[in-house]
Amino acid sequence: MQFCWNVRLISQKHIGIQSLFCLVLMATLLFSKLSVASTVDEVAQLRQIAQLAEYVGVDYASAVENGQVINNDEYQEMLEFSQLIVDKTSSDNYVMHSLNEKASALQRAISTKENVNIVRQFASELRISLLAMMPELSIPKRLLSKEAMFSLFENNCASCHGILGQGNGVLASGLEPAPTDFTDKNRAENRSLLGLFDAISNGLDDTAMPAFTQLKEQQKWSLAFYVGGFAFQSSSEFIKPSQSISLQNWINYSPLKLSTETDGLTKNEIEGLRADPKLLFTNQSGPLAITKTQLAAASIAYKNEEYEKAKTLAVSAYLDGFELIENSLDARDKNLRKSIEGNLIKLRQVLSNAQQINQLESLMEITVRQLNDAEELLTETTLSNEALFTASLVILLREGLEALLVVLALITVLIRTKRHDVLKYVHFGWLSALLAGFATWAAAQSMISISGASREVMEGIAAMLAALMLFYVGIWMHSKTNAEHWQAYIQKHINTQLEAGTLWGLAVLSFIAVYREVFETVLFYQSLLTQASTTQYSFVIGGFLFGIAVLSIIAWGMFKYSVKLPIARFFSTTTYLLLALSFILMGKAVSALQEAAIIGISPLPITVEVDWIGVGSTWEGIMAQLTILVLFIAYMYRSRRKQILI
Repeated sequence: MQFCWNVRLISQKHIGIQSLFCLVLMATLLFSKLSVASTVDEVAQLRQIAQLAEYVGVDYASAVENGQVINNDEYQEMLEFSQLIVDKTSSDNYVMHSLNEKASALQRAISTKENVNIVRQFASELRISLLAMMPELSIPKRLLSKEAMFSLFENNCASCHGILGQGNGVLASGLEPAPTDFTDKNRAENRSLLGLFDAISNGLDDTAMPAFTQLKEQQKWSLAFYVGGFAFQSSSEFIKPSQSISLQNWINYSPLKLSTETDGLTKNEIEGLRADPKLLFTNQSGPLAITKTQLAAASIAYKNEEYEKAKTLAVSAYLDGFELIENSLDARDKNLRKSIEGNLIKLRQVLSNAQQINQLESLMEITVRQLNDAEELLTETTLSNEALFTASLVILLREGLEALLVVLALITVLIRTKRHDVLKYVHFGWLSALLAGFATWAAAQSMISISGASREVMEGIAAMLAALMLFYVGIWMHSKTNAEHWQAYIQKHINTQLEAGTLWGLAVLSFIAVYREVFETVLFYQSLLTQASTTQYSFVIGGFLFGIAVLSIIAWGMFKYSVKLPIARFFSTTTYLLLALSFILMGKAVSALQEAAIIGISPLPITVEVDWIGVGSTWEGIMAQLTILVLFIAYMYRSRRKQILI
C-alpha cells in the first residue's frame, strides 16, 4: 500500500476515496451539463410563449370591441401572434404539447372576436401554466437609482415612447404598430414586469421594438420597473404595504392579477409599489420577511394544488430566511428558535400532501405568530453587547472547529511521518478554500443568485465526501497502531515518492473540510451584523477574534501533545479523532440534505438534538451515523480476530 494519504486504493480490490470522489464529481458535472443542455432551449421557448400570451391579452382590447374589429392592423397582429403560440405548443415535446389545448382555446376566442375579458382569461390561464413550468428568475438585489433609470430610459426609449412614456416620441409617427403608451392605466394593470423585461431583452417580432442586448441584467430590470410605474401614482402618505410579497410573484403577475389573488395587499398598495418599487426591495432584505413571504406564497401554491411548488417554497422559507437569523434568535430565546424550526419542518410535510388545508391553516397561523414574536425580539432593540459577542464566538467555533481538526490531523500525521515536503499540498487546500468561499459569497451578492437549497446541497455533499474520506483514513491509521506494522511500513515506503493523485488527494480533503464552512459562516456573520448598531460592531469583531484565539489554543495543544505521543498511541488517538469527525460530518451531511429536501425526514419518537456532534431527531441521520460506527466496529472485530489467528 502507498503512504496513508494515497486515497486511490485500499487494496487492489477496493476503490479508494479519491476514485469515488472523482466518479461522483464527473457524474455530477455530466448530469448538470446534460440537464442544462436539455432545458435552456425549453425555458427560452416557454418565456417567449408567455410573453406573446401576455401581449395578446393586453392589446386585444385595442383590436376588438363588442365583437367588431376596431383596428384591423392590431387584429391581424392578434391573429398572427395567437397562431404563433399554437405552432410553438404543437411540438412533439410533451411539455409544449400539454399547453396546446389552452393555446388553441385562446386562438379560437380571438378568431371569433370574443369579449376582451374572455380572451384575457384564456391568455392568463395559459401564462400561469407556463410560469409554473419555468424556474425562478435571478432578480437583482437592488435597482438603479431613479436618476440612472431616467437617463437609461431617455437614451434608449424616449425617441419612440416619449420622455414621459406616453408613446409620442419623435419617431412614433412613422411606426406601425404605434409605440406603447406606458401611462395607459388600463393597459398597465394587465401587464407584468416580466413581460416588460422580456420585451426589453428580446424585442417584439413584427414591431419596431428591438432587443436591447447591450444592456446588463440590472439595467433591463430597472427599465422594466421604471416603465411599469408610469401609469401609477405614489402617495406621499404611502409608507409600506401591510403584507409582504415575493419579488418572483411581483414580477410574474400583473397588478390586476395581484389585487384579486393576493391576500392582504390592497389595490392602492399595489399601485404604490408599482410607482415606487424601492420599498418593495427594502421589504425583501430581512430574513424573517423572506420567510413570511415564501410561506405565504407556499400557501397560495398549495391552494392551487401545486404541491411540489408549495414544498419548494417552504424549503426556501427556512433556508433563504429563517436559518440566517437562528444564531441571533438563540441569543434571545432558544426555545422560540427551536419551536419555529420544528414548525417549519412540519409545514413542509403538510404542504407535500393534498387535503390538509385545515391543518395547514392552523400550523401556518401559529408559525407566522411565532415569526412575528421573533421579529419583535430582534427589532425592538439591538442585541446586547454580551449577546453579540457570544453569538459571534459561537458562530466561529461551531463552523470552524471541525475544519480545523481535519486540517490539523493531516498536518500532524505528515510531520510525524517525516513528510514535511508534502505539507504544501495541505496548505494549498485550505488556503484555496478560504479564497473560494469568499469568492462564492461575493458572487452570490452581485453576479449570481445561490439559493439556500443549493447552498445546503453543496454543504451536504461536501460533508458526506469528507466523512467518507476521513473514515477511510481512520481505518488506515488504525491498521498502523501496532509499532511493528508501522516500522515495517516505514522501512518499505519512507523513501517512496508519493504519486500525484495522492498529493492532490491531500489538497482535496483539506479544501472540502474548509470550503463547506466558509460560505455559510460569512452569511451568518452578515446576518448577525444586521442585528447590531454600528457602535456595536466592535463586539462582533471581538467575538470573532476571541474565537480565533480559542481555535489557536486548541491547535497548539493538539499539535504539542500529538508530537510527544509514542507513535502507536499517536496513531490510535488520531484514528478515533478522525472517526469522530467522520461521525459528526455524516450527521451534518444528512441534516443539510434534509433541509434541502433531498433526503426525507422521519422524526424519532423522542427529541434528541446535539448540534455539536451532528445528532438530530430523525431516523435518517441516526442510521447514517450508526452505519459509520457499525462499519468501524466490524473492522476492529475482524482485525483482532485476524491477529488472534496469526
